[in-house]
Amino acid sequence: MCGIAGIVRFSGPPLEREPLLRAGAALRHRGPDRSSCWTSATAPPAVGLAATRLVVLDPSPAADQPMFDPSRRSVLVYNGEIYNFRRLRAELVEAGAEFRTEGDTEVVLAACARWGVEAFSRFNGMWALAFYDTVARCGFLSRDRFGVKPLLYSTEGGQLVFASELEALRRLDDRSRQTNIDAVLHHLLLGYIAHPETIYRDVSRLEPGHVLKFTANGPEAPTRYFNPLVSAGAPRGDGAGRNGEPGRNSYTESCAVLRRTIADAVAIRRVSDVPIGAFLSGGLDSSIVASRLVAAVGAPVQTFCVGYADQRSYDESRYARLVAERLGARHHEVRVTRREVLDFIPRVLDHLGEPVGDSSIIPTALLSQVARRYVTVALSGDGGDELFGGYWRYLGHRVIEAYRRVPAPIRRFLFGALARAGGVSRSSALGNRLRQARKFLRVEGPAGRRSTTGHDDPLARHIAWSRILSPEAAAALGSAEVFEAMELRCRERAHALTATLSGTDPLNRVLAFDLQYQLPADMLQKVDLASMMHSLEVRTPFLDPGVVRLALDMPADWKIDRGVRKRVLVDAYRGLLPDEVLDRPKQGFEVPVGEFFRGPLRELFFDTVTADVVGSFGMLSYAGVQRVFADHAARRADHADLLFALLSLCWWQRAQPR
Repeated sequence: MCGIAGIVRFSGPPLEREPLLRAGAALRHRGPDRSSCWTSATAPPAVGLAATRLVVLDPSPAADQPMFDPSRRSVLVYNGEIYNFRRLRAELVEAGAEFRTEGDTEVVLAACARWGVEAFSRFNGMWALAFYDTVARCGFLSRDRFGVKPLLYSTEGGQLVFASELEALRRLDDRSRQTNIDAVLHHLLLGYIAHPETIYRDVSRLEPGHVLKFTANGPEAPTRYFNPLVSAGAPRGDGAGRNGEPGRNSYTESCAVLRRTIADAVAIRRVSDVPIGAFLSGGLDSSIVASRLVAAVGAPVQTFCVGYADQRSYDESRYARLVAERLGARHHEVRVTRREVLDFIPRVLDHLGEPVGDSSIIPTALLSQVARRYVTVALSGDGGDELFGGYWRYLGHRVIEAYRRVPAPIRRFLFGALARAGGVSRSSALGNRLRQARKFLRVEGPAGRRSTTGHDDPLARHIAWSRILSPEAAAALGSAEVFEAMELRCRERAHALTATLSGTDPLNRVLAFDLQYQLPADMLQKVDLASMMHSLEVRTPFLDPGVVRLALDMPADWKIDRGVRKRVLVDAYRGLLPDEVLDRPKQGFEVPVGEFFRGPLRELFFDTVTADVVGSFGMLSYAGVQRVFADHAARRADHADLLFALLSLCWWQRAQPR
């Protein structure tokens, strides 16, 4: 696991080492063990590569990066882990390759040198890499199938610069950069910046499953080498399985296939020369991963949980303890106070290279800090909700037709009154359900008249349910029209990403969209930043290609049925995990930031989100921000997600060089 950076200059003066050293220093938290850089002696192109290393496999200096093959023709910098590297190594040895190290980096280098971009279809793992052939004077950047590891790049000024994080890229090329207003709009609309955008207009994020090739003449446009919805030209996600897969198996048989596939995915991710453990929130997905890790290791493993000492409604720690006791795990639980969480928020915001609108980055960073005291690698349950239908908004797609069959007068008076009744808050189960109901009715309308055109389309409906910015808040901010235009662009992207699934159940289309869009841009981005802040590697067994393929092939009613979310997972692990975990309602891994804005975070918010900073974006009303905050404080609405997105955005803006 590493942080990587590089420059490919197609014309102009030779490269100097100093920018590479600065970039490496900015990435030190990602790779605190060793660092190095290299510049080519010939041009064009002039190439410089830098890497910082977190030792996970083969601690010897021979496994450091940048790494050359024995002939010194090929060079690689690489961030990630390839779990099937030993099998690939045997295949390469049979073809005549020789190896000096015992880790995966040299295998990745040899695979890229021998197979080029075809190597990626053989990898089972997570990666962001840069490969260069010094003789042919060409190379490529690549990112893993689902976007677990980040890679940012810019092609301005006759050069290609890239890095694992924005701050490192800025140190490679410190030109003045303009804010990407489209990214700001998306951040405030949905709580994250979607690929390939970044907060800067001239910096892009390489999308999952893409490769960017370059020659001495310049970079090519990125191309897609992997589409999770297409295999050998056949559409995915329609329940039409292959040998041993759900389309040909009964439900019971498929539960068994799923158990075996997840067990294999966890087992292959044990490969490590350093201590390894698992996050254990007490939810279904992390409990499955922890249980399979214990089974694969055959001995107690270390598990980690963060609980809230004075916010019981957000505290899942008792469920985590229940699972840990059942598994015989060596469980580490830290119960943090409100003051500790509040003191931690500025540290996390200072670490981010661009705005992050998901406040769960705070508990994720706290959890990573705890885990890093004991292990270097942790397995997580990320991806399970997007693959198997874990979020409340997915349930909405299954109940909407039943809702529409309720007579309009009942909908108008009963559900309309429900939508208007009382305050909303996530600090109680009832308040949270009311918040979700209001989101549902905001789109559907109490009488069944959709409040925004296009919501008979499930993808449009899903994006509307996913908004953190209500239409009322958009109007208050003074930018309702531009936010509606951004929502329309998101719909168009959703249709493009799921075009091969036109005949598929609407829920599976929605899940396929989130797998490619929201998951890498929000969840995986958040986990990478929070974990690598503390030099912790996080692995995601649910994003094993075999698990993803099974999930995409399953009928939608195997995922949500009669109000049960992730039904196939619940049934597959019945008897292996406590019923209390399998049958409990989903609870997000959150910090009570909404309550904090009503009290101790108020001062920090208004010290950061000032009239000058808000006005610098040119399309937001500060009076509207104040009105949104007042509605939240008075519990007339729940704007916790939007307020955190505004805080993160303005915190980032204040730090920008003037």
